[in-house]
Amino acid sequence: MPESIPRYKSMIHTLEWTEQGVRFIDQTKLPTEEIYLTCKTHEQVADAIRTMVVRGAPAIGVAAAMGIALGMRDSKAETAGELKREMDRICENMGKTRPTAVNLFWAIARMREKFERVRIRPIAQIKHEFVEEAKRMHAEDIAANQAMGRHGATLMPSEGGVLTHCNAGALATAGYGTALGVIRAAVEAGKKIHVYADETRPFLQGSRLTAWELMKDGIPTTVISDNMAGAMMRQGKIGAIVVGADRIAANGDVANKIGTYMVAVLAKENGIPFYVAAPISTVDMDCSEGGKIPIEQRNVREVSHIAGKQMVPDGVSIENPAFDVTPARYVAAIITERGIARSPYEDSLRKLAAVEAKVGV
Repeated sequence: MPESIPRYKSMIHTLEWTEQGVRFIDQTKLPTEEIYLTCKTHEQVADAIRTMVVRGAPAIGVAAAMGIALGMRDSKAETAGELKREMDRICENMGKTRPTAVNLFWAIARMREKFERVRIRPIAQIKHEFVEEAKRMHAEDIAANQAMGRHGATLMPSEGGVLTHCNAGALATAGYGTALGVIRAAVEAGKKIHVYADETRPFLQGSRLTAWELMKDGIPTTVISDNMAGAMMRQGKIGAIVVGADRIAANGDVANKIGTYMVAVLAKENGIPFYVAAPISTVDMDCSEGGKIPIEQRNVREVSHIAGKQMVPDGVSIENPAFDVTPARYVAAIITERGIARSPYEDSLRKLAAVEAKVGV
């Protein structure tokens, strides 16, 4: 690889385990302030997820696992039965934080399974095993993102504009990113990509977070308001679109940040491939189609106020769904760490879900 081409190896530490607690970059303060905070209790981790200090489906899953491990490590339980009851309470609390992100429930289920495997061991060892499992999930996520990037890079144009919506980068994962991981890998491979980042109203993850990440990496980036995407496509500035996902149904329907459906429809109209990049843990094979995905409703203040300033008249009705569902017919391919799935997704996703996980490949 030429020396001039940078490599992006988890430069941004979205979250990490420390002896003091779980350390997060506070994403609500970006891009103007780079502030880190340490959550010392599982309740604080749950609150960090709920308030979007940490966000993005893969990062939420790892954060939840670390929060559970933190609660287990600091538990005063003296028997496995007491520890199990405490774990159940912690998991229930975590499960209420962000209902659309299936990675959250995947992480909770994995930690529950871990307990069943180690429950006969001494209490101190059970606690140690939980911490190690959370660290393992963190490392696995980074490896999965890098593998996903290698697969997805082959789909990116050799040069030109690539549009992304919301933030599916290192900040949405344990590191490297899903959609932005694909872009990073394409740039590493020598492709000359210019990213168009939708601002992503109402929480502005595109303009605040995606642009911040890509500027740090030196990847050319232009921020556009959400309602500019169609015009950019029609003008020929966009060669491909790649987004992340918070849940993918078994039939290939994709739940992602609100506004994604609009982008996918515009892509179809303009003959531009629309790709989704997400780890296999985001695929919910128990959910048959997108209409069954729960959609989180968030505080209306996110819509009514910008930077603390009220932008709408008092008393007006406001909708604030955090996600929408893009039907599978608009999705050209789903990129995972285990390979690329294409229509019919019922078959291709099932096959990838059944593949033995190989971390780091």
